[in-house]
Amino acid sequence: MTRNTENSGNTGNAGNTGSTATLLDITEVSTAFVTAFGRQPDGVWSAPGRVNVIGEHTDYNDGFVLPMALPQGVHAAVARTESSRIRMLSLQEPDSPVTVDLDAAPGEVTGWSAYLAGVVWSLRAAGYAVGGVDIAVDGNVPAGAGLSSSAALECAVAYALNDLFDLRIEASELARLAQRAENDFVGMPCGVMDQMASMTCTAGHLLFLDTRSMVTEQVPFDPTEQGRTLLVIDTRAPHRLVDGEYAERRRTCEDAAAALGVTALRDVSAEDLPAVLSRLDDDVQRRRVRHVVTENTRVTEVVRKLRDGDLDGIGPLLTASHVSLRDDYEVTVGELDTAVDAALDAGALGARMTGGGFGGCVIALVPSDRADSVVDAVRTAFDKAGYSEPRAFTAVPAQGARRVR
Repeated sequence: MTRNTENSGNTGNAGNTGSTATLLDITEVSTAFVTAFGRQPDGVWSAPGRVNVIGEHTDYNDGFVLPMALPQGVHAAVARTESSRIRMLSLQEPDSPVTVDLDAAPGEVTGWSAYLAGVVWSLRAAGYAVGGVDIAVDGNVPAGAGLSSSAALECAVAYALNDLFDLRIEASELARLAQRAENDFVGMPCGVMDQMASMTCTAGHLLFLDTRSMVTEQVPFDPTEQGRTLLVIDTRAPHRLVDGEYAERRRTCEDAAAALGVTALRDVSAEDLPAVLSRLDDDVQRRRVRHVVTENTRVTEVVRKLRDGDLDGIGPLLTASHVSLRDDYEVTVGELDTAVDAALDAGALGARMTGGGFGGCVIALVPSDRADSVVDAVRTAFDKAGYSEPRAFTAVPAQGARRVR
């Protein structure tokens, strides 16, 4: 679905983390569109992947999250047609193009094309007049790394259809519709964070999102001003969530909320946590609840420290988040834990897994002059453990979905 490029990040001063950013060439997706469909696209739209700084598994519990958009993303060349079909091409998929009926229902489309067809389905199910389209996509968000390549795909197409069919849907609602495509058409019960980040982030900022009210705040974030670097370390341990682990944790949280008589775990305060945990008989539920409640507190504390200019102060909160995800939520794997431990031992101010877990990426806040040493330490630890060599790049807060041609 997207390119797994080795040099997919903007590396700043960290020479061993890769070369300069590999930017997508609009010409490539446009040319592929013309070759496949015999005419020019009506336009090209782009949406980014994301990395979550903190706030993991809180979005489907009505909680708080703090993601940022990445320079890596998806381009979608799209044109309206007079047909009742969706024709889809991916530069990364050998089974392209794929053609499905405009009225294709959930379960009738699988694989990468389900994300595109699902957006069309979601818009039409909501009553929007979307007709036949031709779509070509190209991307460089590493697939399976927990950086939301699927949300980038959905949001690029949703933004394009919003423009082409003059739907006039606000960005937050468009994100909700893209989320519905993934939930109900693809069958992945994700929260709304990924789509909101891809759709609404602004360059140079983190997105502080209350997933219940959908109120957002753009929090300025430029670690380089303070001699710091936010590394993303792709462990290359494939992140697999559709096998039921993610859905199981969501169900456990919903069951715990029901047992406690609250709408969502967001309604449990940190002050009430000890008393609340004593009301739950199931130890798994207690640990899941403890993670969600303490993670919400960590998100708001990170935002407070960033507003106060205390960048280094967020490091221990990042590490505490990882410990909670490892011990209470149980979504880490050996590669994630090894990367975090090695980064901290090499001088990182804080490190944590990011994304849904079970593989994917780690982030580490490091002094910029230590970035190479941290990456080298992680690579050495992986080599000793027999893991695949990790990839690393510097995270730079990028712009959300937009038209690029």
